[in-house]
Amino acid sequence: MREHFRGRDYLTMMDFTKEEINFILETSADLKKKWSRREPHEYLRGRTYAMIFEKKSTRTRTSFQAGAAQLGAQTFYMRPDEMQSSRGEPIKDTARIIDRYCDGLFIRTFGQEIVEEFAKYMKNPVINALTSLAHPVQGLADLLTIKEKKGEFKGLKLAYAGDVYNVCHSLLIGCSMMGIDIYVARPEGYDAEVKVLEIAEKHAAISGSKIVFTSNMDEAVKDADIIYGNVWTSMGSHEDKEKEQRIRDFMPFQINMDAIKKAKRDVIFMHCLPGHRGEDMTDEVIESKYSVVWDQGENRMHTEKAVLVLTSY
Repeated sequence: MREHFRGRDYLTMMDFTKEEINFILETSADLKKKWSRREPHEYLRGRTYAMIFEKKSTRTRTSFQAGAAQLGAQTFYMRPDEMQSSRGEPIKDTARIIDRYCDGLFIRTFGQEIVEEFAKYMKNPVINALTSLAHPVQGLADLLTIKEKKGEFKGLKLAYAGDVYNVCHSLLIGCSMMGIDIYVARPEGYDAEVKVLEIAEKHAAISGSKIVFTSNMDEAVKDADIIYGNVWTSMGSHEDKEKEQRIRDFMPFQINMDAIKKAKRDVIFMHCLPGHRGEDMTDEVIESKYSVVWDQGENRMHTEKAVLVLTSY
């Protein structure tokens, strides 16, 4: 299976099979064990990775830098405002130069077409650290956390409440692929990208999972094994003038203890973070015994390390 990954980009989960995603998760679990035991695993000693972050980041940037260092690799941050691209240099020129210096690129940006253009002009792997379409490294961390907490995927029910955007898109793919029923609770008129939903439905037809979009929060959280929260206004996706309207629209979908009590007794609460306490979730929920958000956040590092190891030449 290792040969399936060498030199590949990691741009969306849609580019990978169920078997390949499971192999990444297995590799992640192995690397996590090594890290917890403080066993050396510097598989990428001597490698160098560039990082371009055009959006603010706490977890993604820190986890990539920490994970790469544990693997023996060096990373350096390329500030967008200091790059020649800020003066109009084409992506294809920037990409080909980075490719001559570095063994790969982590990039957090806006349109999916940007990471795809970098990948087109780079031989070395390009890893999507978030775009408007997808958050594929978050999707891996989510699956690893669910596997650790629930033991298996098949037959679980996940209720998602939040902006129907990049994180939701990656969850739709991951859940449908692994046989997890996913209920997306949102106001009418907020829907997923058509191409993402089409691929998720194809996976669901094979795995037997359900994909349900509902404006009824109770329907979503009833007997849920997992309740997953997200912000109502995603970074860089909406104008400020929409914020107040979104707060009004999404308030009935707040994850509070009433929602938790309608799920299964052993429900877990997940959130990609950052969250807005008092809006998309309450302080009581994130600080409760049901919350696994800190384990989920840690798993970002372990799954990203797996992607780095597997895609390296």
